[in-house]
Amino acid sequence: MNAEMRGNVAAFEQTVRSSLALAATLGAAEWDRATECPGWTVKDQFAHLVSVEAALLGDPAPEVEVPEFDHVRNDFGRFLEAGVHARRAVPGPQVAAELADVLERRLVQLADQDPDAPATLPNGKEGTYALFMRFRAMDCWTHEQDVRRAVGRPGNLDAPAAGCFWAILSKGLPLVVARKAGAEPGQSVLFRISGPVEHRVAVVVDGGGRGSFADGVPDAATAELDLDWEGYVRLTAGRCGPDAVKSQAKGDAELAGRVLANMALTP
Repeated sequence: MNAEMRGNVAAFEQTVRSSLALAATLGAAEWDRATECPGWTVKDQFAHLVSVEAALLGDPAPEVEVPEFDHVRNDFGRFLEAGVHARRAVPGPQVAAELADVLERRLVQLADQDPDAPATLPNGKEGTYALFMRFRAMDCWTHEQDVRRAVGRPGNLDAPAAGCFWAILSKGLPLVVARKAGAEPGQSVLFRISGPVEHRVAVVVDGGGRGSFADGVPDAATAELDLDWEGYVRLTAGRCGPDAVKSQAKGDAELAGRVLANMALTP
């Protein structure tokens, strides 16, 4: 196991164990609380984590007919929903116990996994298994944060998997600025993200309308956006709109507003 694989597996393990510790504190009613993932409760979030890891272990897929839910929009969504729907009648603590079991089995499997083995990433691109585990850490951490917000128990925002989230989704900021928000050639947007995870990056749009990260931070950007880390995560994960987070904008307010309205980078 190379250094990249070790780091991503460790991030994955840490966030799943943090989720399990959180599950141990939940009361009966909290398992049924709605989360910011449309159609999913707290228990559904845990069921999703279980079903994905069980599938990666090669466990038999559940035989269940998925109803026509409004939040299921395509075949991939239906595939994900099957593992969740199969556990809707299962008590929350039992789902958490299943997650604890699949975690231990996955860690055994991953110890012998070739980090350079080819793997199809969730974004449809080809990569290595080590990179695939960065996506798994990111996904598990994002759902942990969904649960924490739903039950009012914030925490683990600066986990190692938060670094995986930034490494993957920050790459989409040039797309947000140039294409989704329609920034014009020559314009730039500075993002300042504050604790517990802090980042400061700027995106500039070239003469062909393509966005890219600036070398360093420009002295004066067309628009500047200040967000806290949790707000950034919620926006880029598509969990909410800009009115639900605290932000401050300087410079071109219209451009800043378009950027905030188009931050979602996950399906």
